[in-house]
Amino acid sequence: MTPTWLYDLALCLHLLGAFALVSGTVVAGVGFETARRRTSCAEIALLLGLARTGAVLVVAGTLLAAGFGLWLVDLGHWGYGTPWVDAATGLLAMVVVVGSVGGQRPKQARKLASRLAAEGLSPSPDLRSLLEDRVAIALNYLAAAALAAIVVLMVVKPGSPHQ
Repeated sequence: MTPTWLYDLALCLHLLGAFALVSGTVVAGVGFETARRRTSCAEIALLLGLARTGAVLVVAGTLLAAGFGLWLVDLGHWGYGTPWVDAATGLLAMVVVVGSVGGQRPKQARKLASRLAAEGLSPSPDLRSLLEDRVAIALNYLAAAALAAIVVLMVVKPGSPHQ
């Protein structure tokens, strides 16, 4: 029998990771979307730097949420064959891959905007192209939607007798 305090500790750390993951996603998304609407390289670089901070929160949150979430599966006696656990785990893997690929253009845009700002230049067509890359934007929104689905699965735990 698992001590209650151990389960509570794992749950607390899992939730801390989930909050960091969701918060980082919001910070990164708002930073990127706001940067897309700016006309100054310095502002774009600053906002994409903020988005980078959000990405760091996403990585830390993913590690915490996944690590302690997998431990909770064991402590909570759900098992790794439970459909909502498998779906959430698969979606998290998808979020990591899709978000990583989708984050490459904003990363390139941040580096270019910083260089252009240091040279006192206006946004170049290359910078605008990176900021408006439809594939990167779609991938990032897909990752955010999958993250929202994970949150729903974690809260609802469909078909689970353990709540």
